[in-house]
Amino acid sequence: MADGLRKLVTAESGRVLQEKLESWYRDYETNSCDQNLNRCCEIIELNSEIQGQLFTILNETSREGGHYAGVETIKTRLLPWLGTCFSCAASGKLFETNLSLTQDSVEREKQLMELASNQTSQLQELQKELTSTRLQLNQVQQELARGRSPSPRRSANRSPSRLRGRSCSPSLARATNASRRARLVARFSDIYAQERLDAETLLRSYTSDVEVVQRIIYIAAVESFHAAKGAYRQFKMRVREILSLGHSGPESLEDTVLDYIVRHEDLYDIQSSVNEVIRSMNINPKISFSPEINFIVISNLIRELCRVAFSMQTLVPPLDIAFGTDGELFSDTKYHRSIGSDFTAALVAYHVWPALMENDVVLVKGEAVTKRGALWSGRSRSRSRSRSLSRSTSPLLCHRLCRSHSPSPLRSRSPRR
Repeated sequence: MADGLRKLVTAESGRVLQEKLESWYRDYETNSCDQNLNRCCEIIELNSEIQGQLFTILNETSREGGHYAGVETIKTRLLPWLGTCFSCAASGKLFETNLSLTQDSVEREKQLMELASNQTSQLQELQKELTSTRLQLNQVQQELARGRSPSPRRSANRSPSRLRGRSCSPSLARATNASRRARLVARFSDIYAQERLDAETLLRSYTSDVEVVQRIIYIAAVESFHAAKGAYRQFKMRVREILSLGHSGPESLEDTVLDYIVRHEDLYDIQSSVNEVIRSMNINPKISFSPEINFIVISNLIRELCRVAFSMQTLVPPLDIAFGTDGELFSDTKYHRSIGSDFTAALVAYHVWPALMENDVVLVKGEAVTKRGALWSGRSRSRSRSRSLSRSTSPLLCHRLCRSHSPSPLRSRSPRR
């Protein structure tokens, strides 16, 4: 939330809005009708942008408070304010007369009050349903963590029986698909601009080989998406199995499952995916690194990539990264050339960052290095990684690994030679 608020303050949108209003006021009498209308539309657009940013901060703030914090504020301030706004937009100053409120206005006011009351009761019912479903899935996850399969009878007894109470409103997942897609695409770009550079800085403190550092980060991104997609499939299967026991339309089971996952993304066991990524990197033959360092130093980058990749699977259609191989033909539509690349080379020596795709459409370009002859020299330098916990981890990192709630990725599987 602090980042969004800081960006809003830094942009000084409020000051720009005030300046535009003052400028329009000064020129109003000399402007033509079209000029005044254009000025008004411009101010409305700017005001909408500010409101959009404020609603984003409102959404993030409510998430930080958990599932129940802020409910009273939303009911007592936000919902009545929205109702008042729509009422004003419907009546408008252009339709006001010198007469008192007509019977139609009174009826509309009653309808708005009834609607607010219904929304409040529906919100309370939804909170009860979500609490019941959350408890159910937590119990199932605990059973799975202990190595036992959940009893179908017990799952059926705990399954939510009132999911059909939401039939009056569209699926949350589909209703918010566009906004979530825009947020995730922006977050993917932010990771490239911030967390990726932070990871590069950490790795360069251990090696001056830029190619090795960039290869490590690219493989971390690829493995993070692979691990997150696998975790999403397993999570979705478990949710579908449980919800199918008590499901009854009118929403399809698939929509109900997707809606549940969007509401409960915090149940994703992201640490297991981070461990899986580190295990895969330890045995990847394309990256060789000093045995004094462990890939856990870039776990923050891996964690954020896994989080974004998991959320991208809830979109319709889901987003994914482009498949890339060393030696492939360079594509201007998918990648930018890195600084230091040979701009006359037609083949990719190695990738720095993957491109983000929606089906076959590139949403965000990746980054690649093109050099003549670099492909073969890179292959000759690659060697498989073979390390043990005692050799590869510094005392501080070993202490962090031992305190982790999830099993250590280095001890759960030995690297292949």
